[in-house]
Amino acid sequence: MRWDGNRESDNVEDRRDENGGGGSGFSLGGGTIGIGTIAVGLVAWLVFGANPLQVISALSGHQSAQTQQPPAHKPPADDREAKFVRVVLADTEDVWGGVFRQRGGQYQAPKLVLFNGATPTACGQGQSAMGPFYCPADRKVYIDLAFYRTLQDQLGAPGEFAQAYVIAHEVGHHVQNLLGISSKVDAERQRSSEARANALSVRLELQADCFAGVWGNHADKARHILESGDLESALNAASKIGDDTLQRSAGRAVVPDSFTHGSSEQRVRWFKRGFDSGEIDQCNTFAERRL
Repeated sequence: MRWDGNRESDNVEDRRDENGGGGSGFSLGGGTIGIGTIAVGLVAWLVFGANPLQVISALSGHQSAQTQQPPAHKPPADDREAKFVRVVLADTEDVWGGVFRQRGGQYQAPKLVLFNGATPTACGQGQSAMGPFYCPADRKVYIDLAFYRTLQDQLGAPGEFAQAYVIAHEVGHHVQNLLGISSKVDAERQRSSEARANALSVRLELQADCFAGVWGNHADKARHILESGDLESALNAASKIGDDTLQRSAGRAVVPDSFTHGSSEQRVRWFKRGFDSGEIDQCNTFAERRL
């Protein structure tokens, strides 16, 4: 992936030298919401029994107490991993800024927080074991860069464009938040059965995958960032984090009603749909009978 020398975002906060605190769940309004059991070696977006991304999304609107967050500072200039994150985030800012302008709107860029272990968020206590996540209450993306080593070494998804896809997917959730999609889905989930709520979560996640593909399309057309094998690395990452693949890898039965992000085949197909079209209107997963 060609990214050296490209613009770096100023919207990255570095908390890696802060003590984020402990805890085993999200503290919301004085209570704690458990995040379930993580299968050994599978620190990813899926946590069996409870999906932390959807817990954050569904409950952030009911946050009754503000979480005090550490002072923000920029990453060191010589930190190559952080530099990569800043470049990718800047690229999402450029792409979505253009997309929103074309649609008569104005894009409001999210902040991205680098942390180690745990960190306070407006959605409660964030944990590295949850994988990267987006908190709609403070409009920030959170990532422990150790996840990239998990992605490569344990999930079998190496490559810089695979790493960029991770960021683009979370920014996709921010786009959903700005468009009012997330709040509508969260309201519907709270009125639904568990199976229906999971199905809505799948549609939300697949749309974020599609939005990540839209970003990839525009970024490559504008800045020619892709090299041989890059697209395949992102599609491989999407496949490795499908609900069915993660359940099999954990030695569990594949239970489609428990899916919260979509199958490997669905995640690959929706990312590719966004990438091939470059059109946000092609990402309406909620209008599709068959995902």
